[in-house]
Amino acid sequence: MPTERHSSHDRFASVRNRLPESHQARVGVVLGTGLGRWAEQLTSATSIPYSEIDGFPVSTVHTHSGRLLAGWLGTTPVLALQGRFHLYEGYSASQVAQGIRLLAELGVQRLVLTNAAGAINPNLSLGSIMVLSDHINMTGHNPLRGANDESQGPRFPDMSAVYPARLQNLAVTSGLELGLRLERGVYCGVMGPSLETPAETRAFRQLGADAVGMSTVIEAIAAKHAGLQILGLSCLTNINLPDCMEETSFEVIVEQAERTGRDLSSLLTVLTPRLASDVPAT
Repeated sequence: MPTERHSSHDRFASVRNRLPESHQARVGVVLGTGLGRWAEQLTSATSIPYSEIDGFPVSTVHTHSGRLLAGWLGTTPVLALQGRFHLYEGYSASQVAQGIRLLAELGVQRLVLTNAAGAINPNLSLGSIMVLSDHINMTGHNPLRGANDESQGPRFPDMSAVYPARLQNLAVTSGLELGLRLERGVYCGVMGPSLETPAETRAFRQLGADAVGMSTVIEAIAAKHAGLQILGLSCLTNINLPDCMEETSFEVIVEQAERTGRDLSSLLTVLTPRLASDVPAT
């Protein structure tokens, strides 16, 4: 829906006016299922509920707080989206990308996308963190559909390196310092909300995916379009093996995401200032 993108500058100016002038964040973080508590570390935070942002969607997932936080991690200013939007909630791809458009408008240059995902590569470990090396968009949707706003990005953005190797390596190195062995792999984004069948799991694995989830890819496309550098981090909450698949539930996924989220929180605390330290000021 082109009007959702074309009007973003005017609408988001009101959000900028609510933030402290001293808060010039270059790093933004999107906190996925079970991962929102990391934002509690941000000090002197300004909180803006999504419902108070003109024309903004409202998250309907009960584990998502649904607010923008502008605070400090130590001396590093950070913008965090505590909750995201999904296609399965009935939103369009353009609406799903609104949070990313907001962060880009507010000056973010590096974006951390976190999520909970199911591992489909048997070599991955339950409860580990996977650094996204690439993604496969199986949602059937794209936030860039429709008229393009050249002020936001090019008509045909290059997608050959959505997740820069430099940021992947920085995450892995930071993890090792904390005693965390991070995995690397390809994330497959699907629409949901139904979980994958054994046949779908097998197909995604044959396509080259290592994990599957219901978010991130739409956001990553919008972020790449806007010129942001992206780091993707998945909490692997369950393992889907098509020949011996066990039943699971959203509650089980959230519980595991919260456990793995402790490690991810430690990683984000170390990693975020490092992401910000070599971003040139504008």
